Amino acid sequence: MWVVDNLSNGKRGNVPPAATFVEMDIRDRGILDLFREVRFDLVNHHAAQIDVRHSVADPWHDAEVNLLGLLNLLEGSREVGVRRFVFVSSGGVVYGEPQELPTPESAPKLPLSPYGVTKLTGELYLNYYREVHGMGYVAVRYGNVFGPRQDPHGEAGVVAIFCDRLQSGAPLTIFGDGEQTRDYIFVKDVVSANMFVSEMEPAGRPGIDALAFNVGRGEGVSVNRLADVLEAIAGVGAEREHRIARPGELRHSTLDPQRLNAHGWACQWTLEEGLRETFEHIARERETS
Repeated sequence: MWVVDNLSNGKRGNVPPAATFVEMDIRDRGILDLFREVRFDLVNHHAAQIDVRHSVADPWHDAEVNLLGLLNLLEGSREVGVRRFVFVSSGGVVYGEPQELPTPESAPKLPLSPYGVTKLTGELYLNYYREVHGMGYVAVRYGNVFGPRQDPHGEAGVVAIFCDRLQSGAPLTIFGDGEQTRDYIFVKDVVSANMFVSEMEPAGRPGIDALAFNVGRGEGVSVNRLADVLEAIAGVGAEREHRIARPGELRHSTLDPQRLNAHGWACQWTLEEGLRETFEHIARERETS
């Protein structure tokens, strides 16, 4: 296994010891030389600019990383004949503000942020490479992923931030009224979904939705409920500070995972189990830091 990362947000210590690590940006044209040298069979593409707020503030940088970086990898994959390209899209943004909840893969694609636009455009590029160059691919549209190793001081989601603040005694910041909902999915379920789609044989119908699969629990959880559950796990309450809702963020997002379920994959972790493991991991990290 090879891991390529520029470590702009990740940590070298999180790379498995058995993996061959290359510190490189996906926009670096040296990526093509790496593909020619190793001749990869499977590419699992997670590297991205993932912050919706940053994409709104700097759409140029968002597109440079998420589209030009992707094209660099796709050109390398095309040249060496990669068997399968697993692309991490986003079920949380490509559908926009959906009319149907939980939202199926066939729902209209109406992203409301530059980040969502680049993820949807990435799927369209992959469809082009499949149709014209015969490249096999699968796109996974994630819900809101959380779990151990998220840095509460970096590009982490609300779960890691709340865990850290509950442990430090700081107030929980909630944007808007806290009734916005997301489909929170534990990282171990995401790993199993990636392993599953790396080997599955999806139907070969044309169009991006045929090769895209929602990866979520199918349950919308509000920020207020998330705070309630984490407070119960922590055994403490916290002050809650409400701030104005942030531009570019959706009101509701819940994914329908039935298509991937029908192929044989399903979540194994409950929300509470995942939150507890995440909370305990962050607590251990605070003790040793």
